[in-house]
Amino acid sequence: MTTTSHYALRRTPEEYDRLRAQARVWEEATGRLLDRVGLAAGARCLDAGCGPGETMRLMALRVGPAGRVTGIDADAPLAAQTERMLRDGGHRQCRVIAHDLTAYESVPGGPYDLVFARLLLFHLPERVAVLRRLWQSVAPGGHLLVQDYDLAALGVLPPSAALDEAGRLIVDTFGAVGCDVRVGATLPALFARAGIGEPDGTDVAGRIEPFGVGRRMLASVLASLLPAALGHGVATAREVEAALTALEADATRHPDRPMTWPLMIGAWKRR
Repeated sequence: MTTTSHYALRRTPEEYDRLRAQARVWEEATGRLLDRVGLAAGARCLDAGCGPGETMRLMALRVGPAGRVTGIDADAPLAAQTERMLRDGGHRQCRVIAHDLTAYESVPGGPYDLVFARLLLFHLPERVAVLRRLWQSVAPGGHLLVQDYDLAALGVLPPSAALDEAGRLIVDTFGAVGCDVRVGATLPALFARAGIGEPDGTDVAGRIEPFGVGRRMLASVLASLLPAALGHGVATAREVEAALTALEADATRHPDRPMTWPLMIGAWKRR
């Protein structure tokens, strides 16, 4: 999550629940990369744009009580809630700082053995500058690890006009606020533009599930985007409601058709 002016999704308990569910979908893919870069006991790590803290929990399990896990997020109430939930869950090595990565030149609390960001650059027009700041907060010998979406893979087979329309509204709304819906595929280029150099490695993770199940993800994202869609003139409330109704109807008619999620693309670099 990021600066309020660029974040298109709602900041509500329902949206935070959706973010937690989304994080659980990608838990295995993220855990695999945390292990790939060698996140070990005692390490100091940062989750930039930590949201509800699901990845911080994965980090805490790996670094143990001797390590340190810092999260930063621009949503101050969520940051406080996330720290409380992690600590109540026994992860006393975790702390969360309310901080807008686009507003300050430095990242608080560094340097870190691991700096991680998932679904952060997607939302940021200032993505190169923020990526450069994250790299500068990596300790010598540490790693920068980034995962982000490429929405081009989103679809169902055979194609669904209702899914295509819902997807168009989602893409157009994100685009209207300055998001890059294919940023995952551009991570190597962004690393180069930020002065980081070629990634040491890249990774692509995907997900396929029945349309009858996957449409819930699409519907919840579109519903969360409604204020931004209205505010930027992407669609009217009636048009969004019609899209949600058509999506529900098509997924009910064809619940078993395979639906592909956006790709989760990762890149990492050792400093």
